[in-house]
Amino acid sequence: MNNPVLTKDASCVRTITLNRPNKRNAIDMELRIALIEAIDAASVDPCVRAIILTGAGSAFCAGGDVASMQRMPADRAQPRADLAKRVIASIWRTPKPIIAAVEGPAIGAGAALAAACDRVVAARDARFAFTFTNVGLCGDMGTFVSLPARVGPARARQMLMLPEPLAATDALHIGLVDAVTDIDGALAKAEADAQRLASGPATALGIIKLMIAETSSTVPFEMLEREAAYQAKLFDTDDFAEGVAAFHGKRRPVFVSAHTDLDG
Repeated sequence: MNNPVLTKDASCVRTITLNRPNKRNAIDMELRIALIEAIDAASVDPCVRAIILTGAGSAFCAGGDVASMQRMPADRAQPRADLAKRVIASIWRTPKPIIAAVEGPAIGAGAALAAACDRVVAARDARFAFTFTNVGLCGDMGTFVSLPARVGPARARQMLMLPEPLAATDALHIGLVDAVTDIDGALAKAEADAQRLASGPATALGIIKLMIAETSSTVPFEMLEREAAYQAKLFDTDDFAEGVAAFHGKRRPVFVSAHTDLDG
């Protein structure tokens, strides 16, 4: 049996590949579990400074594996929903930047999975659609946080209620995608971006993820306080010292420190 998820390291970047190409990487229970484990392992590995999420074969992810679904009571469906929730929580909780490299279709839960990442790089032939209502569902995998945050609530409402395939260039225009490449070029672009992020100040990048995630649920004046507190703490890090030294030395900074939990 093939592993549902493959991992590969290059320098300080770990690539996590959904590996069900014969099913267009549709997400079943086994893939959910493997994806959680892979992301969590990358999150705690001090050698990993950035993560890429991509799909094997001709699709990024065709969504939930409908062939594995059937009507069931809510208490039986809850474990499936909880695992979907845990996948996205792992993406959001890791302080390490995660880039989705999208080649081919990203449909339903696949589109939501990409949208949950910190950066989405799509090939020109990629297609996105939030087609949950096609099977009588409303959406999961962080849809109701990631999609409105990227495209706004009014557009998100239309994309969920009246789902239509969206070309990569159109997705770029509305903010669902952050960069578009030539066909078959998304992974290479994601790798270049990930290497750039991996060379950045890990603790500062982790705080950016945290603060952006919490902005919508925090009173603005409270966010000002937290922003100032984190900025002050960053002044006492090796990365800040290196950045200042590089400025004075008229050279590029070399950030090598691991992420530090400034709340601890």
